[in-house]
Amino acid sequence: MLNRVILIGRLTRDPELRYTPNGAAVCKFTLAINRKFNREETDFIDIVVWQKLAENCANYLGKGRLAAVEGRLQIRTYETQDGQKRKVAEVVADDVRFLDKGGTGSVHRETQSAPKNDEWSDLGHEVNLEDIDIVDNNDDDIPF
Repeated sequence: MLNRVILIGRLTRDPELRYTPNGAAVCKFTLAINRKFNREETDFIDIVVWQKLAENCANYLGKGRLAAVEGRLQIRTYETQDGQKRKVAEVVADDVRFLDKGGTGSVHRETQSAPKNDEWSDLGHEVNLEDIDIVDNNDDDIPF
């Protein structure tokens, strides 16, 4: 049997970091993921991260940041204070990749600054097809 989920999206708000009574770090955040063929439809997926990875997510991710998450889908149930049973679907992350340098909400990021004249500074930013110049070279010469 297999239960693997891979998602890429933007955080809807800053991550929430808490600690269990045993001292284990747990971080929760939500990814907004546009549907491939209909940009007007967006899925909001709750993510749960544990231990050191949870602390890293809380320190280096923030609202608007682009992140890739790999993990497993978990469906859990709980009972509200008034006795109603509820179900929650969430992804328990095994790996989180930070895909951009932008965003807000992290104290650590605010103190870091990108080096000037960094040729890699735009790595991870989205590219629109309208921003790409297409060169139509009809020369029959091989360029090398």
